[in-house]
Amino acid sequence: MSRQKIGLLFGSFNPIHTGHLILAEHMATRTDLDAVWLVVSPQSPFKVGEDLLPEADRYALVEAAIAGNDRLRVLDVEFGLPKPNFTIHTLDVLAKQYPSYEFVVLMGGDNLPGLPRWKDANRILTEYALYVYPRPGSPAPADVPTAVTIVEAPLLDISATFIRASVRSGKSIRYLVPAAVEEIIRNNRYWQQSQ
Repeated sequence: MSRQKIGLLFGSFNPIHTGHLILAEHMATRTDLDAVWLVVSPQSPFKVGEDLLPEADRYALVEAAIAGNDRLRVLDVEFGLPKPNFTIHTLDVLAKQYPSYEFVVLMGGDNLPGLPRWKDANRILTEYALYVYPRPGSPAPADVPTAVTIVEAPLLDISATFIRASVRSGKSIRYLVPAAVEEIIRNNRYWQQSQ
């Protein structure tokens, strides 16, 4: 029996939005992946100081966004790991927890040039495949390591920063996030007051 192949989409998801979901669904249904797991990162080492909702709130937003989709799953595996979180530590934990699964790191093309600065980047490239998708405004990567597969995916220029700014200024975020996520943001007054 072949091992299940799981794509890991890491992010702060502050908040999760339609761009994340279309990408995750695309990867789960139009590649050789069996599923995509969205890994909520409490604190990226590259985003220290960002105005983040508490990790449990961001997890709840992702959970609401993917409800009913059996190809997508949300993970809180990084919540118990030392901060800031490093991808290699998470991969090591998941490899121990799910030894029968094969994990693939999903990454935007804009992050690929910075990969050499990641902790144990060589181990990641040696032990894991990376599926890299295009990002608006970022040129297609030229020389890519053998572990990297470029995956054509929809280009969606939606950012969590834009959504937070829209909420703060009282603008609509309808269709930028799923209706369930919009309702939670509105009911909890996220980004409408200082957190």
